[in-house]
Amino acid sequence: MNQIRRWRRILILSLLFLSVVAPIVFLSNRIKSITSVDRGEFIEEVSDIRYKTNDDLRLTAFEQDGEGFKEPKRILKDDELNPVVRSSASNETHDGSQSSERDKTPVLSEISEGKTHDGLQSSDRDNTPVLSEISEGISNKTKEELAVVSQQATVSSDTASQEKLPAKDIQLSPKTKFQRPMAKSEKNSKVQLGRATDERIKEIRDKIIQAKAYLNLALPGNNSQIVKELRVRTKELERAVGDATKDRHLSKSSPQRLKAMELALYKVSRVFHNCPAIATKLHAMTYKSEEQARAQKKQAAHLMHLAARTTPKGLHCLSMRLTTEYFTLDHERTKPFQQSYNNPDLYHYVVFSDNVLACAVVVNSTISSSKDPGNIVFHVVTDSLNYPSISMWFILNPVSRATIQILNIDDMNVPPLDHSQLLMKQNSSDPRVISPLNHARFYLPDIFPGLNKIVLFDHDVVVQRDLSRLWSLDMNGKVVGAVETCHEGEPSYLAMDTLINFSDAWVTQKFDPKACTWAFGMTLFDLKEWRRQDLTSVYRNYFDQGVERHLWKTGSLPLGWLTFYGQMVPLEKGWNVVGLGHESGVKAGDIEEAAVIHYDGIMKPWLDIRIDKYKRYWNIHVPYHHPYLQRCNIHD
Repeated sequence: MNQIRRWRRILILSLLFLSVVAPIVFLSNRIKSITSVDRGEFIEEVSDIRYKTNDDLRLTAFEQDGEGFKEPKRILKDDELNPVVRSSASNETHDGSQSSERDKTPVLSEISEGKTHDGLQSSDRDNTPVLSEISEGISNKTKEELAVVSQQATVSSDTASQEKLPAKDIQLSPKTKFQRPMAKSEKNSKVQLGRATDERIKEIRDKIIQAKAYLNLALPGNNSQIVKELRVRTKELERAVGDATKDRHLSKSSPQRLKAMELALYKVSRVFHNCPAIATKLHAMTYKSEEQARAQKKQAAHLMHLAARTTPKGLHCLSMRLTTEYFTLDHERTKPFQQSYNNPDLYHYVVFSDNVLACAVVVNSTISSSKDPGNIVFHVVTDSLNYPSISMWFILNPVSRATIQILNIDDMNVPPLDHSQLLMKQNSSDPRVISPLNHARFYLPDIFPGLNKIVLFDHDVVVQRDLSRLWSLDMNGKVVGAVETCHEGEPSYLAMDTLINFSDAWVTQKFDPKACTWAFGMTLFDLKEWRRQDLTSVYRNYFDQGVERHLWKTGSLPLGWLTFYGQMVPLEKGWNVVGLGHESGVKAGDIEEAAVIHYDGIMKPWLDIRIDKYKRYWNIHVPYHHPYLQRCNIHD
């Protein structure tokens, strides 16, 4: 029994001995393998020490194998980051100061003698106080502190971190510039200018790309710990930068995380020396990114056009509710002001549309901007599908004094049946451009035989000024009065050859590609002169020519330019400002002063893809308080 107890004690003591000795042995072997770079991780507080110089210079020490630290490899000045270098190590220890100062002397002497890089010159007078102060700062630093500074300053260059050059081969950085000491006011202005830049953002993204390039390569040897650290630093830096586009939007932790990333990249660069493989990988990543960008751009354009052709759920709901309400009414009712529909002495406006809310905005904005709404007659032309809803809207929301007429194009022989069949033969994925409503504008003299003048609106316009002066315009025997869009450099610029095929001999013979174009959004027509010149027949002839061969892009705009070629009287630009339906860069002042603004393009104000900064001009005339709009979730 005693022998058993004795063996138990021996076993327990042996286990205790192993549990104490084994960690010590393992730790001692680990400490021996730690390099000067790894030791720098334990003195991160020292890495924040910076030296104050008049020219904001940083000195970098480079480690020579087995020989300690020699003279600084480079003297760097980061113009992009505008570092504010301060002295924070005046009370540090002076161990090794004499040897450090002696090692630094050759390079400092070269600088003081006037050596420059890339043609940059500096006077001895300006450099002397700077270099003396640098020498004093270097003498107060230990070897371990210089190693940390070296890691942070040289990590951005893959090849520089792998090569070990003698002191005579070390040169100044291409970015090094020696300048006179800046005054305090100059420094403040320089710092304020840097706040609006994105240089730090670009640097961070470059580091992330560099890290991903290393991660996609198989590192030699057992370097799982380095790879793991690089992944962690990459995720941290991606979270720090987020969606920021300017340096001022970066989080406060981004500088510290950038330093950690630079240190991790330095470690990887010391392990992986295959620079050609890195370059090849970066080229492959660039090509892949470009391909992805092109695919995303193409997909985005397709989805944008698809969204433009789709009726929003709220508008569909509104149309259905109004249609249901319309068929519950007693249609045996007298239409007021019917005698004014064909009175040529009044101001007649027309809009062709299948959008009830767009029609309401055009009518409301025109009447509210008019000085004498009693002289206004508004003709709304739609199809049989939308006729009940549009009619019901204006029954529920009658306008004061002005006259509204709702017309159904399917009840008229406009356009003729054979022409409608030709429209359907056009190859277009957008049903709007081949709709009879889009081409019915070329039959205005037939739709309104008793009128002499009329103003045509697209349904995506907003009227902001009184338009009564248009009826006193001298047309000089021309048919069309519109705003020109042929001036290069303006947001509205659109050339003839943009939509018309001038490679065709017939088109080139009859039309000039440099002829001035005009906007169709708001157009004044002299119907009397139109009838005299029989321009509707000209339109039919040109349309038939386009059906036989591809002469222009699908739509009514290029046909309008050709039909009324040489028949346009230019209006002042302020009558109609275009470009609110796409990113045109139109000025806010031009929009405010315009008589009519046009949301041309696919970003209509009633769609989700609209441009929000332009929608407020449209929202003014939308009755969002209306119960039908609220029930259909149509909100501002």
